[in-house]
Parts: sequence; C-alpha cells; structure tokens
Amino acid sequence: MSEVMTPKKNAINHGVILGLMLALSTTIMYAFNTELFTKWWVGIASLLLVVVMGIIGTAKSKGILGGYMSFKQAFSSYFITCAVGLAISTAVGILIFSVVDPELAQYLNERSLEIAREYMERFGTPQAEIDKVMAEAAGKDNFSVVNQAKSYASLLIFHAVIGLLIGLIFKKKDPALE
Repeated sequence: MSEVMTPKKNAINHGVILGLMLALSTTIMYAFNTELFTKWWVGIASLLLVVVMGIIGTAKSKGILGGYMSFKQAFSSYFITCAVGLAISTAVGILIFSVVDPELAQYLNERSLEIAREYMERFGTPQAEIDKVMAEAAGKDNFSVVNQAKSYASLLIFHAVIGLLIGLIFKKKDPALE
C-alpha cells in the first residue's frame, strides 16, 4: 500500500533534497577549493538555490492539493522546505568546521578579515575606521557552533519573510469551498 503524499511530507522531502544539495556543495568546496568559502557569489548562489527549492516545494504542494492552497499552506510548505534544508547544511558546516577541520575555520576567518580590509581600503574608508572594524571582527569566529546556529536562525527569519511573499503568490481559494 503506497503512502499518500501530503504537503508537509512533500516539503520535508524537498528540504532533505535541498539539504543534501547544500551539503554536497559544501563538501565539494572543502575537498577541492576552500577559497570558494570566501567568495561572495557562492553565498548568493546558495541563497538562490534555497529560494528556488522552496518555490519548487511549494508548487509541488499546490499540485498535491489540487491547485488550491491557503496562504498558511503555501507559507508552511516554503518555510519547512527551507528550514529542513538549512538545518542539514548547518549540521554539515558544524561538522566540517568544528570537528573535522577547525584549522580551516581559523584560516577562513583570517582570510575574511583580509578581504574586508581590502574592500574598505578600495572604497577609501578612513584608516581609523578600518582599524576599529578589524579589531571588532578579529575576535569573532564565524564558524563556531554558536555563530553557525545564529546564522541558521537569521536565515530562518530571512526565509520567513520570503515565505510570506511566496504564500501570497501561491495562495488560491477553492471556489467549491466558497
């Protein structure tokens, strides 16, 4: 007997797929080119992947529901997909940067400071301001378990806002229920 697919199960499935895609990309960057962790476009590509997978999961859920979907169902489908995918990705990040290779995390923190200094110098930021920003950032470990958890929470808030828009776009009342 086959199991009936529900919007929630669909969202979880799409979240797992998203998480595996993000985990795979992180693992490939770790294995082949750790400098990619410092590239701005990698973050943008990851963000777009999460949004696209959230939209795909929501569209599939709408299909499961026969083409009609409440705002709550659309929002929930998007948000669950993103939350599950990002949770898997965060767990892999914690594993790599806190367990497998903490030295890489230290290197990436230092490299990020160098890149930030280069950008500020390029934009003519006064040296006193650069020194102040560098001093504040020097003590921050972007890859600590706590900071990765904070990043996950921030991403959930960001995707909740995107989810509100997706919910508005995908909601469609069933005329038979009116």
